[in-house]
Amino acid sequence: MSAALTRCADRDGHAPSIRGTVVGAGPNCAPPWWEALPVGERLPEGQARGEAAGPLRRIDLGAVAANTRLLAARADGELMAVVKADGFGHGATAVARTALAHGARSLGVTSVEEGLALRDAGLRAPVLSWLNPVRADFDSALRARIQPAVPGEEHLAAVVRAAVRTGYVARLHLHADVGMSRDGASPRSWGRLCRLAADAEANGLVQVVGVMGHLGCADREADPCDRAARRRFNDAVAVARAAGLRPRLRHLASTAAVLTDPATHFDLCRVGAGLVGIDPSGTTALRPAMTVTAPVVSVRTVEAGARVGYGHRYRTRRRSRLALLPIGYADGVPRETSGRAQVLLGGRRRPLVGLVSMDQIVVDVTEPAVPEPAGSGPFGLAPPGDTHRPVRTGDVAVILGPGDRGEPTAVEWAHWARTIPHEIVTGIGPRVRRVTEEPA
Repeated sequence: MSAALTRCADRDGHAPSIRGTVVGAGPNCAPPWWEALPVGERLPEGQARGEAAGPLRRIDLGAVAANTRLLAARADGELMAVVKADGFGHGATAVARTALAHGARSLGVTSVEEGLALRDAGLRAPVLSWLNPVRADFDSALRARIQPAVPGEEHLAAVVRAAVRTGYVARLHLHADVGMSRDGASPRSWGRLCRLAADAEANGLVQVVGVMGHLGCADREADPCDRAARRRFNDAVAVARAAGLRPRLRHLASTAAVLTDPATHFDLCRVGAGLVGIDPSGTTALRPAMTVTAPVVSVRTVEAGARVGYGHRYRTRRRSRLALLPIGYADGVPRETSGRAQVLLGGRRRPLVGLVSMDQIVVDVTEPAVPEPAGSGPFGLAPPGDTHRPVRTGDVAVILGPGDRGEPTAVEWAHWARTIPHEIVTGIGPRVRRVTEEPA
């Protein structure tokens, strides 16, 4: 302990000790320097300190619930909640449970492993898994009552062998390529696939419960390629029925088609992006469910001409204040957004300057912009009457969110990165801690 602190403590009759003693608390003492130095905004009462401790993504399950209800009301058939890619980065189990409680009847994933994780979490709704290598663990899938999609003869044979080994009848969906030249059986191989599936069904090894396809242009309303895909899908269903199959579930539509093309709904609609607030068609006001924040690590003042970041791609044009945020491209901030993106900090939009680094970004906090509307306060925004307070170490920036308080949205980040919002939300890395908020 310094001599000054020791003397102050002695004058007040306190022993000069850190533990068990309030140093500098007497009437003759100024507060110690570590108490006097400001460290960001005081967090609102009850707000988790995690936002000030590091990058955080907050998931609003109330938004997922509202989106599910809207999509279920718009879908003519049953609603399947697609929770692949860890629920589009929002948490597969939490999104699945919320969707099932608000209108979804079943769940969809890509891999068997994703389906098994849902079963391990205690979810018992029907699960479809539609993208697996031929040597996937179909034995475990059948034991867990996961329904595989079959895109060809090799996959059908693998599933039938799993049924023989395990003694479980494989409830499966036949997957038809209706124009994307991607997954699914081609029109040339579709008839034989249906005949083989009918043979396996007659032998008590499988039950074909569905026929599925995928639209390639559903984000463009009334696109001719989707009309052609719908015709091919109807033809595929007719071929399956001619082979003696009676699939109960025909499904082709995903989120965009649910919102714009009722003719594609059939018996079941698969929605994933829409659950978390992404509308690929741009026609419907869904509620984004993710907010990403990061605290200010440090703030520095630099002179005009100062070089910022790797490669010195940016030079300050005037005396500037720069804030450092501990989030970078390893956490999902696309490097492509360097020099274009913004964050919300101190009640204003602030531009990113210099290149996005793996772990950090630099934000210019000297540029005045439109102040945040009065009534702010959460996420470290400037409170009413304090819109001009300089940004300080410990303040919290909103990287992306619903946009209610003026923060950038995933759609804006997608524009800056020249991509789609799906890539933005699924790209948020594991270092960005996730906290979920239950529906009200």
